[in-house]
Amino acid sequence: MAKKSVEARQRKRERLVKKFAEKRTELKAAGEWSLLDKLPKNSSKVRLRNRCALTGRGRGYIRMFGISRIKFRDLASDGKIPGVTKSSW
Repeated sequence: MAKKSVEARQRKRERLVKKFAEKRTELKAAGEWSLLDKLPKNSSKVRLRNRCALTGRGRGYIRMFGISRIKFRDLASDGKIPGVTKSSW
């Protein structure tokens, strides 16, 4: 489990990205780099990190399912992810 402060920081970044998205695209299109610098740094989409929806883990993220590799393995072993089976040969 990720620390609550890390998860809160991520949610704050997501809010800022959503809030300033339109303004950032307008300033980029106009080439107003000095005004773009004055916006909050956390409003940049690049600062977001993919995190597991269940645990908040930032590494080992499987984009197709939106969860970390560890939770994916647990859920797949329990048969809770439809269409996923453990391979054997």
